[in-house]
Amino acid sequence: MPMHDWTRVEAGIFHHFHHEWISSINNALNRGLLPPNFYALAEQVAAGFGPDVLTLQDQSVTPADSGGGIATQTRPQTKHFSETVRGLRTRRKSRVVVRHVSGDRIVAMVEIVSPGNKESLSAFRSFVEKAAELLDQQIHLLLLDPFPPGPRDPNGIHAAIWEYYAGDLFELPPHEPLTFVSYEVSYLVRAYVETFAVGDRLPDMPLFLAPEFYIQLPLEAMYQAAWETVPARWQRVIAPG
Repeated sequence: MPMHDWTRVEAGIFHHFHHEWISSINNALNRGLLPPNFYALAEQVAAGFGPDVLTLQDQSVTPADSGGGIATQTRPQTKHFSETVRGLRTRRKSRVVVRHVSGDRIVAMVEIVSPGNKESLSAFRSFVEKAAELLDQQIHLLLLDPFPPGPRDPNGIHAAIWEYYAGDLFELPPHEPLTFVSYEVSYLVRAYVETFAVGDRLPDMPLFLAPEFYIQLPLEAMYQAAWETVPARWQRVIAPG
């Protein structure tokens, strides 16, 4: 199934799909994609991130003990790749982070970008700053942006985050305006970027659970499961003909 043009409908229609796509990803992770000792939850998170899929791991477990489902010592192959040293950017104001007493910790997040993340300068800045904060906290991040660039992100959401975090520029290919990006965080922050267009098949993307340990998400199947929940009346608007 190809990526659809979500600019054809108002934000409320996409919000329904957004919720279903998050649920589809969450369910697939918990039904076997994640290795033992990892689990996913769809939760609300502050500063423009949410609802998100969170993958968590008990602090007593290491990736080497997890078994199954993880590719190791192999770098994902994506159209674009870049890296920077973590934590070199100018430090912003600290935030208080409250964690559950159980000791379960967030190791990765998946976020589907929505129109609300870009509708105002303050919302957009909040989104970019939160992404940078997560990388500083060594939380691996997968961002899925099904919307074309706008005035606040002329080269896509990854370009805005990468310029803010690393001070480096990223330029979208002229005929591939949509961006999926997976960030792997250790001493270095590595960005694995896929660019594509409306009508293209969704690329699979790596979701890192630890440095050099990741699972590959079959996003095409997850997207299709969510698409099937969209009312036919709106499917005809989003994908005419």
